[in-house]
Amino acid sequence: MLAKNYTDVSPRIMRVVTPLTQGDCFTVSSRVHTGFDGPIHYHEEYELILILNAAGARRIIGNSIDIVKGAELVFIGPNLYHGWVNYQCQSDSIQEVIIQFHKDLFTDDLLNRNEFCLIKAMFNNARRGVNYSQEAINEVVDKCLLLSQKSQFDRVLDLLSVLHTLSKSEKYTLLSDAGFANDRYTYKSRRIENVYEYLKNNFEKDIKLTDVAYVANMSVPSFCRFLKKRTGKTFVETLNDIRLSQASRLLIDTNLNIARIAYLCGYNNLSNFNRIFKKKKLYVPKAFREIYTLKSNVYNLTR
Repeated sequence: MLAKNYTDVSPRIMRVVTPLTQGDCFTVSSRVHTGFDGPIHYHEEYELILILNAAGARRIIGNSIDIVKGAELVFIGPNLYHGWVNYQCQSDSIQEVIIQFHKDLFTDDLLNRNEFCLIKAMFNNARRGVNYSQEAINEVVDKCLLLSQKSQFDRVLDLLSVLHTLSKSEKYTLLSDAGFANDRYTYKSRRIENVYEYLKNNFEKDIKLTDVAYVANMSVPSFCRFLKKRTGKTFVETLNDIRLSQASRLLIDTNLNIARIAYLCGYNNLSNFNRIFKKKKLYVPKAFREIYTLKSNVYNLTR
């Protein structure tokens, strides 16, 4: 990550220790409250969070910031920044179920078995944060709400059932960018993977379309068609995604000024950087950074 090259890194995000012990398979907590009071944070455990009656709250997962519209079910991987804040939520009965389990609860040997291939893919997605649709929530909400009332072994069985059901669902959205999570880009195409690695290693430079087509060993027109067909994005959109992933990391983890961040991420024009950032992330860089740095849970920032 680019941020590691700087000595003025000033982490703003709290690392928390969960109540899990080495003897636990997982923990589950359930509560009804009037507002979100916890800071944006991260931890080493996987976390499945069900939230009801919190429309208008603000959800922050990695470099994704959005407004809660209804029921929420989010699956979060190890060390991914996350938190919810009240923002415009007026509910006085927010219901929250938090399920946490160790990242080594399911070993690689187990996940590599054929029967666990869907769950393995879901765990990989969790590194970016997975937000499930209402349809998917409806399939597991009752088990999640009742999980804390079950005996120990029955709880394990129900958790496996919930994870299995969610792993089969295609109704979800990945929240944070792959570049923010420092994931390796994986596609069923070595050419696409090589292109992404090249862009990831050179995003701060003035990259030409001809350079990237050369990496893919294709002509420019053929490469443009190939990239759009395989990823659904143009070359410019792909490059901006990678640059903005790096920029958002620097906005959160360093004290570098915004103009400097723009330059380090390949943008020579600050106005252009602000415009592209807002189009992708819904907030201008200054507001994006403030959401992570304000100490209060009351955020009056506008889009």
